[in-house]
Amino acid sequence: MQTQAAQARSTLAAGFAATMILFLVQATAETTTLPSNDLPNPYAVGIKFGQLPEGRQWGGVIAVTPDRDGRSIWAFERCGGNCLNSDLPAVLEFDPNGKLIKSFGAAMFVFPHGIAVDNEGNVYVADADGKNGKGNVVVKFSPEGKLLMTLGKPGMPGDAPGYFYRPSAVAVAPDGTIFVADGHGGDSNARIVKLAPDGRIITSWGKKGAGPGEFNEPHGIALDSAGRVFVADRVNSRIQIFDPDGKFLAEWKQFGRPSAVFIDKHDVIYVADSQTEDKETCTLDPGCRRGIRIGNAKDGTVKYFIPRPNPNDDKSGGEGVAADAAGNVFGAENVGKGLRKYAKQ
Repeated sequence: MQTQAAQARSTLAAGFAATMILFLVQATAETTTLPSNDLPNPYAVGIKFGQLPEGRQWGGVIAVTPDRDGRSIWAFERCGGNCLNSDLPAVLEFDPNGKLIKSFGAAMFVFPHGIAVDNEGNVYVADADGKNGKGNVVVKFSPEGKLLMTLGKPGMPGDAPGYFYRPSAVAVAPDGTIFVADGHGGDSNARIVKLAPDGRIITSWGKKGAGPGEFNEPHGIALDSAGRVFVADRVNSRIQIFDPDGKFLAEWKQFGRPSAVFIDKHDVIYVADSQTEDKETCTLDPGCRRGIRIGNAKDGTVKYFIPRPNPNDDKSGGEGVAADAAGNVFGAENVGKGLRKYAKQ
């Protein structure tokens, strides 16, 4: 039998071993906080995409998505600079060659953010600010631009049912169920709101914070083939995953500090990281981890990395991301530089 001294030494050793294991786990977590940029890039050099009418310049654009045909591309654009007092249309559709084929939504918005298209081709956009009786809403248009539904109270922020406060992104399930990422930092909301196709509120979840199911600037949202809800929890540098009713399932940090997330019908996940900070504050390449990461939405593996396009004059790169049916990737660059297409090789 062990003496009391031997038992004490054994207990001390076990405690020391447990402490070392905990230390190693924590150290490993700390060393993997920054996302990898040492990944293949099987895409051609990005080229400018989208031809605007003569005399019109790109404003901020962070919202991009393919049409239901998987070929044409929609963008939600900040009216050449500022939509508040502009009469320029903010919702733009381009054909596969970048020709502008449709535009609408003039004089309706304040701070264009998210965009989504449903199975019927209807277009949903999220306006993430409110002034002068406009904004803090999610708006549904027909494919031709007819106003079909307004969710929220224009120009009136709030957290009560029926109100939004700086909604940043929207996603629509195959059955028409709507998911809104409601919040854009500061004192705005920090939650996900689930609505029926007719706009009736079903449920909501989340609050400001860093724990599971809490958010700090929910800036993007997407659904996978199983109906899981992926939220780009930007300031917390993670993607959170929920079931369709808001049950927390997982968090992923391997995709960086996500500004936007897009998932295609094959469960390929595309994540735009425009804010990760390196020791050098991401001003020099190589070493900068800002760009677009592409992986598997089923298991979270990251397979490819598209670095930011302008390492010498633009440290942020794109904030929005989407992919067409052919696998070409589109980045939305929120610095007045419009859209960029990365052709799949």
